[in-house]
Amino acid sequence: MFRPALPFAVALALFAGGCGQRPDDIAVVASAIGGDAKLADPARGELDFAARVMLDSIAQGLVRFDANGGIEPGLAERWIVIDSGRSYIFRLRAAEWPDGTSVTAADVVSSLKRAFEPRSRIAIAPFVAVIDEVVEMTPQIVEVRLKRPRPDLLKLFAQPELAILRRPALAGTGPFRVEPGAGPVLLRPGFDPSRPAEEVEEPDPADNVRLRGERAAKAILRFATRQSDLVLGGTYRDWPLLAHADIAQANVRVDPALGLFGLAIVSRTGFLAKAENREAIAMGIDRIALTALFRPEWQPVETLLPARLDSAGDPAVPEWTALAPEARKATARNRVAAWRSLNPGASLAIRVALPRDPGSTLIWVRIARDLMDMGLRPELVAEDSDADLRLIDAVAPYDSGRWYLVTACQSCPAPLMEAIEAARDAPTLTDRAQRIADADMALTADAAYIPIAQPLRWSLVALRLRAFQPNARAWHPLTHLRERGQ
Repeated sequence: MFRPALPFAVALALFAGGCGQRPDDIAVVASAIGGDAKLADPARGELDFAARVMLDSIAQGLVRFDANGGIEPGLAERWIVIDSGRSYIFRLRAAEWPDGTSVTAADVVSSLKRAFEPRSRIAIAPFVAVIDEVVEMTPQIVEVRLKRPRPDLLKLFAQPELAILRRPALAGTGPFRVEPGAGPVLLRPGFDPSRPAEEVEEPDPADNVRLRGERAAKAILRFATRQSDLVLGGTYRDWPLLAHADIAQANVRVDPALGLFGLAIVSRTGFLAKAENREAIAMGIDRIALTALFRPEWQPVETLLPARLDSAGDPAVPEWTALAPEARKATARNRVAAWRSLNPGASLAIRVALPRDPGSTLIWVRIARDLMDMGLRPELVAEDSDADLRLIDAVAPYDSGRWYLVTACQSCPAPLMEAIEAARDAPTLTDRAQRIADADMALTADAAYIPIAQPLRWSLVALRLRAFQPNARAWHPLTHLRERGQ
């Protein structure tokens, strides 16, 4: 069984027990797994998890995620979708920048245009390319016009990457304000000018949040010793560390996250040149044994799409799923043997790109065993190195089959890319749904991606944070931790 590095285990032994339960009338102390919790411009490059939490806390978009992963108002107090999903019209609520000036539609248009321009490097760029223009209709009304109908984009507007920012200072409109001082970032609820004066209350110190970004081992240790109330951003990579922490099961919250967790085919040379051989690897991986290394409830999957979503058909099912597990493994071994006999002396090496962390070590041990059982020679390489297979671990930002197709197809030939682009360019929603279904079938037949499970996402949550809710987006705004009046 995998064991974490000695310093982490020793530290937990030294500090096990800690002090008593943290009181309920003080600021929430939260750790976001990743780098420093610093404000960064999403248009300049992909943000890590801690930076996304920070951005979401001090700068909101037109809409936001609520505790359940649904949509609630952000800067927009209400909105309508017209023209069969080709136009989104948002009415802004009263809001202020940190210097007290009012937020206007012109500010929103400027921020969104910066995010949507060709040189922008926001992580969701491929999925907002459908936006044609953003228009200031009045000082309080913004229209987002699309090239083609998309009635499902509100979850993209709620992503931290589309927060409304005043550049170059990167000022946001809340819901929190950063208080200067040493130590972890102190976030205080911002003033809401849209609320009537008689409803404005003195801020409760327990509504403040002290946020830090840090490595998972430190965050888990801090929670285990009662020095924090919340750890966000846990993945399969750090899950094994929990086995050595004195944390009650009631504090471990696992999200029903939807997305991709599997192996992308990133090289189509040698053994992987043929679809039947790529399919052999998909057959030979023991998904049940792999996911059971983490938790029994982590269910394996065998399809690219988790559900129909916006496709015209149910998820495409590989033909090999009809075989019993032993028959799958035997078929995989036979295909490797047949290829070896036709290509004597050819390399049987399969390079697998994985991060270096406890969870990836477990993944590697299982996958390497399965590849060797097929007759292949597994080689572990760094996650950014040239490889044959690369692990994908990503939560879907919104509920569209096209996100799954684009994300899974990391090294696809032109015909598959054209099938995915056809879904993007479809003139009607009916056509789009059919083209997503066609592309799903094409990728499945090509064995371009090897599904294993849905993403594993977890948090550590103090019992006093009673508003916390696991959800399919695996996103937990810091404004939805405590119940109102708690």
